[in-house]
Amino acid sequence: MVNSFRAADRFGIQRVLAPLGVLPQQAERLDASLPMAEDELWIEVESLNIDSASFHQISTACGESLEKMASHIFDLVRRRGKHHNPVTGSGGMLIGRVSAVGPAFPIQEKPVKVGDRIATLVSLSLTPLEIRKIKKIYPKTDRVDIEGHAILFASGLFAQLPSDLPESLALAVLDVAGAPAQTRRLVQENQTVVVIGGGGKSGTLCLYEAKRKSGVKTIALDYSDAGIARLKALPFVDQVIQADARDAVEVMRKVSEATSGRMADLVINVANLPETEMSSVLSCRQGGVVYFFSMATSFTRAALGAEGIGADVDLRIGNGYTSGHAELALELIRESSTLRKLFTEVYCG
Repeated sequence: MVNSFRAADRFGIQRVLAPLGVLPQQAERLDASLPMAEDELWIEVESLNIDSASFHQISTACGESLEKMASHIFDLVRRRGKHHNPVTGSGGMLIGRVSAVGPAFPIQEKPVKVGDRIATLVSLSLTPLEIRKIKKIYPKTDRVDIEGHAILFASGLFAQLPSDLPESLALAVLDVAGAPAQTRRLVQENQTVVVIGGGGKSGTLCLYEAKRKSGVKTIALDYSDAGIARLKALPFVDQVIQADARDAVEVMRKVSEATSGRMADLVINVANLPETEMSSVLSCRQGGVVYFFSMATSFTRAALGAEGIGADVDLRIGNGYTSGHAELALELIRESSTLRKLFTEVYCG
């Protein structure tokens, strides 16, 4: 397939078309064409898992028309050389089969060979991508089946698809693997943990992981009736609040009632809507931690909002990568039959 190579470029800077000199994440346009660099992977893509905030925004902008969504996604990738939503700033991840491995790709550190089926663990917003055809969109699972190819840089992260779990289940879990891993780091024994957007994939994994610590009280907040029904059936959720996370005052009141005025030690925001920052801040006690894992988060709204109300809370922005995060997330699904059943029924389409 490949007879010549570009020079090695760990971060893929040479694939940036505009503006020149920036990293692929910040670029407006990328080059997804051959030849490969010596340290890249060439992947024939089967499916994109669009991140929740981006998929929701695209669906809304297209009036929930699958035909319009397909055209929107195709045109976006054609224009930018990657799936990088200009409204949310986010992308998603992909699964596919490795078609070529550059001779300088760090296989000792990241074992991989031609033919392996992998899920990338870096955002589509920095991944060179070309779509030849959009085959099907699954609106309930944020998944888009395509024909196309992508490039993974030497610095990129990926996971081999596990043989003991169905592909759709593994993909649903790996899509949000960073959230429970960060939860494991943040939660301490005997804390009260509030998860805003708790009824979704990230939320349920975070709630389960939080409850593994001794003495932790878990409170889940969601808006939809379906999300509330799911949460009430979960044994690792102690209390469920139904509220619009964009209504900060109402959320504060309900969390205060649920905690007898003490508020949360840790608030984890995984909502897929903008303008939920202040609900998170107001739900947290003075000296507590607010962790924003949502790609709809505005740092400006969070930081200036907290300052404006005199909230002395530790604001943390989510990092989708934590060492060992993919293995941890899959471990949770293997460990909990409740989680596995929920993900299979709701997110495997």
